Amino acid sequence: MKSKIGILGGTFNPVHFGHLILAEQVRGQLGLDRVIFVPAFTPPHKSNREVIPAKHRFEMLKLAAGNNKDFSVSDIEIRRKGKSYTVDTLRQIKKRYPHAELFFICGSDLVSEIPSWKNVDEIYALASFVLARRPGYGRRLSGRPFIKISVAQVDISSSLIRRLRREGLSIRYLTPNNVVKYIERHRLYQ
Repeated sequence: MKSKIGILGGTFNPVHFGHLILAEQVRGQLGLDRVIFVPAFTPPHKSNREVIPAKHRFEMLKLAAGNNKDFSVSDIEIRRKGKSYTVDTLRQIKKRYPHAELFFICGSDLVSEIPSWKNVDEIYALASFVLARRPGYGRRLSGRPFIKISVAQVDISSSLIRRLRREGLSIRYLTPNNVVKYIERHRLYQ
């Protein structure tokens, strides 16, 4: 039987409970064998003004995902350096797991960006798109197959965590406690 692997890419600046809930609920609903978190080295669609170095984002992801045996964190985009394109990442994962069925997980807030992604037709050939429904994002892409999943909604974002840190406010319960301690120890997002 083919293994089923979910891939959740992103900036994770920083990782928070919304990311973990999304990964776990998609894993459970689709019967995935594992979910691989892939932090971007340089996200192509974001300004790098507030993005902290990839090594910190990678370490925080390892801390956040570490207590779930079905989660792993890959540094393939960090090792590759440069802009992180989904198609390149999926090619590498497919090469490593040639017999696995791949599921690329993203929030429905990204739907409008997908047509502008590099080699988007190849992305569709390499993996099934899994869209987590988010309130206020209902636009559809005609002719493109998506697996739509409803997940528990939490109003947490990386930008909220960064703003609270800049204002000297607590980020406790927005991200795992070991990530909070890492952020404090390394004085991130101040």
